Amino acid sequence: MKLRSLLDMPELRLELVTGAEELDRVIRWVVTTDLLDPGRYLGGRELVLTGLVWRSGPADSEVFVRALAKAGVSGLAAWDLARGTIPDDLVEACARHRIPLFKVPEDVAFATVTEEVVRHLSGARAADLTAVLDRHRRLVAGHGTGAGLAAVLDLVGRDLGMRCWVLTPTGRVVAGPEPPPAGTALARAFLTAPRLPHRHAGTTIFPVAEDTTSRVADWFLACEGDAAEWPPERRALTTELAAIVALERARLDDRLSAEGRLAQELVRLLVTGAPADETTARLELIGLDTSAAFVAVAASSRGTGRGALRPGELRAVLTEAMPVPRPVVGLLDDEAIALVQIDDPGRDIADEIGRTLDALAPGFAEGGLTVGVSDVVAPAELRGAVEEARYARRLAAGRTAPVCVVRHDELATHVLLLASVPDDVRHMFKVRLLDPLRTYDDVHNADLIRTLETFLQHSGSWTRCAEQLHLHVNSVRYRIQRIEDLTGRDLSRLEDRVDFFLALHLT
Repeated sequence: MKLRSLLDMPELRLELVTGAEELDRVIRWVVTTDLLDPGRYLGGRELVLTGLVWRSGPADSEVFVRALAKAGVSGLAAWDLARGTIPDDLVEACARHRIPLFKVPEDVAFATVTEEVVRHLSGARAADLTAVLDRHRRLVAGHGTGAGLAAVLDLVGRDLGMRCWVLTPTGRVVAGPEPPPAGTALARAFLTAPRLPHRHAGTTIFPVAEDTTSRVADWFLACEGDAAEWPPERRALTTELAAIVALERARLDDRLSAEGRLAQELVRLLVTGAPADETTARLELIGLDTSAAFVAVAASSRGTGRGALRPGELRAVLTEAMPVPRPVVGLLDDEAIALVQIDDPGRDIADEIGRTLDALAPGFAEGGLTVGVSDVVAPAELRGAVEEARYARRLAAGRTAPVCVVRHDELATHVLLLASVPDDVRHMFKVRLLDPLRTYDDVHNADLIRTLETFLQHSGSWTRCAEQLHLHVNSVRYRIQRIEDLTGRDLSRLEDRVDFFLALHLT
């Protein structure tokens, strides 16, 4: 209940003396007091009633009102029956401390004010609870006719006057009234908030499935207002609403649908080298244009444990990042593969994906995401595009950014060449060249592998390598010398640098 509601109660006939700009404050309870300093008995958001027995002089008004302001009361209703007025010093003190002041008519008892306000408070809470139950009933009926989230949020806005939106972690608005909120800012607040619910820019942010889903793969609710001021029944409503959104998100997940199963089958056929006519037939079954151009995208989660995305979460994040609706997405163990049909071959899909995923970077406190994007190809060339995207994704895995997207034109020829070398040969080459360094690092914590990678990344520049590692140049020289001693190689020679470079990029 808000203060302005007091002016709409004809049985009380309260008059506003000062504080018209603060009438949206919420009343939690009613307290009557005649203490000069009642602060210890106040908990905040009360309507305080007083007969001014505490006032012996003008200075007392400042003491009394300052105590109310410090306690966080919502407003003050007063009348001095002995003097038949409200003193000017009390009005001035209330204006100074921004405490709304109401005049109580002399023929209205404080007990009447208390009774009426408490009755309205109880009625509002009961109405909210009834609304929750009724809304849940209408929701079940609504889903039977495909009403979806838009209808549910419309009910919340119409019945309770509380606008709510459902958004993704990239800031995309899934459902909600017009105009939409600043989705990017809300998404960043959702991803970085130390705990949820979280208040941001006049809204309160709630997770949809906090206990079961990583934030970067979850949806979230943004509701107008400060949830700290809501009664318990309204907080319960948001819990119900979050559960409803979770159900809707699960309903829209196509992994178990016929189309989702076809997408999974198509991705596996492409990876296993099925004939082009067989994969083209699957494209037609999914409903894609077999004369259009396509781009393949591969993604994998960085990190382990809590820092890594589960396969279903990885698939959800990649689907959200795609610049077209309903992309073909399948899973291969810990890797997700997407096929994107495009109408404009000149469209920079990698850049669009990168900008979308950059919005998720703040949500990766641990781990991250590596993504590879192929060149534009015809349907018959999709198998090669998938392999190209996977190679690019592996190259991205060697970089340190939380979210890293590597496009096809960043693929060096050595990546394609190494992919054709038998696994046992690649493994032996890598072991013989790098194992002495790994063993030395394990024993001495010398960081030789990282030093070698940084040295090669900076084309053998001692100064830039030292700056990157925050070391003195002499320390870098010492480490490089140790690397050469342990491996018998000379990093001033191009051939040896190439060998180290290849060994570091073998997977």
